[in-house]
Amino acid sequence: MLLDSCKQKLDLEYPCLWVYKIIGRKQEDLQVAIVEIVQARECLISLANASSGGKYLCLDVELVVLSAEDREAQYLAFKEHPAVVMVL
Repeated sequence: MLLDSCKQKLDLEYPCLWVYKIIGRKQEDLQVAIVEIVQARECLISLANASSGGKYLCLDVELVVLSAEDREAQYLAFKEHPAVVMVL
């Protein structure tokens, strides 16, 4: 039952504001990755958190996505970038 509830589609109206949590090891590398992926799109980047040992950090990337496909494409681009450890 729990798995079925996780597969529900989001009911969003596009375009809409979306926040990706980008986790990596170096802030500079993550910022370069974000610029490469979002290109000329306007976005807001903010430091969200850092691990207690300082090995990982999380940047929030807030941008307007145009469609579900656009939202998913941005997610996959972040996920596939070598500087990114995880995307939420």
